[in-house]
Amino acid sequence: MRKVLVLEDESSIRSFIVINLRRAGYDVIEAETGEAALERLKEHPDTRVALLDIMLPGIDGFEVCRRIRATNARIGIIMLTARSQEMDKVTGLMTGADDYVTKPFSPAELTARVDALYRRSGGEDLAHSGEIRQPPFLMNTRNRTLEKNGERIKLTQVEYSIMRFFMENPGKALSREEILDRVWGQDYFGDLKIVDVNIRRLRLKIEDNVQTPNYITTVWGYGYKWGF
Repeated sequence: MRKVLVLEDESSIRSFIVINLRRAGYDVIEAETGEAALERLKEHPDTRVALLDIMLPGIDGFEVCRRIRATNARIGIIMLTARSQEMDKVTGLMTGADDYVTKPFSPAELTARVDALYRRSGGEDLAHSGEIRQPPFLMNTRNRTLEKNGERIKLTQVEYSIMRFFMENPGKALSREEILDRVWGQDYFGDLKIVDVNIRRLRLKIEDNVQTPNYITTVWGYGYKWGF
């Protein structure tokens, strides 16, 4: 069964989400507090996607996201927020989320986001074999891992997908739209800012100096280039 965790303290909203995800064929694990969500994930380690509300009693959605990411890079995380401030979106992504949905949202939008993230998180991934070697980096496409100078770099599945797209296109300028379509899918409802935030997060992990990046360089007014 395809398992999804839904962390939402408002029962009416949680019920709405649960009903629609079950109709789409998901096995939904429910939680109304951050503490409960972390416990439910321990009980269901095969959960592939987590939907986390930001505003919660006790620990908030950002903290839950941080704690999940401290031990699990593979699970897909979508932040749910009733607020539209850019800072909330950026904060959620920088703490390790893969996507965000602003309330109110339609059932079709939510299901499409979960479907896309579930695929990227390996729930329906096809087997790959081989390596992409571009010193000092080595990508194993079977294990979906990345090493730099022999040291493993802990990536989320979105970060891995971006890195693979770059490493498959060395020296080519890739537009934000191309990256969005390849990594998030052509039916993605969000905006291009999600690409920039994920690139910023990725640079923190792979660059020797984020202020003067050598590997992921910016092509001003267009997108990014993998600098090989």
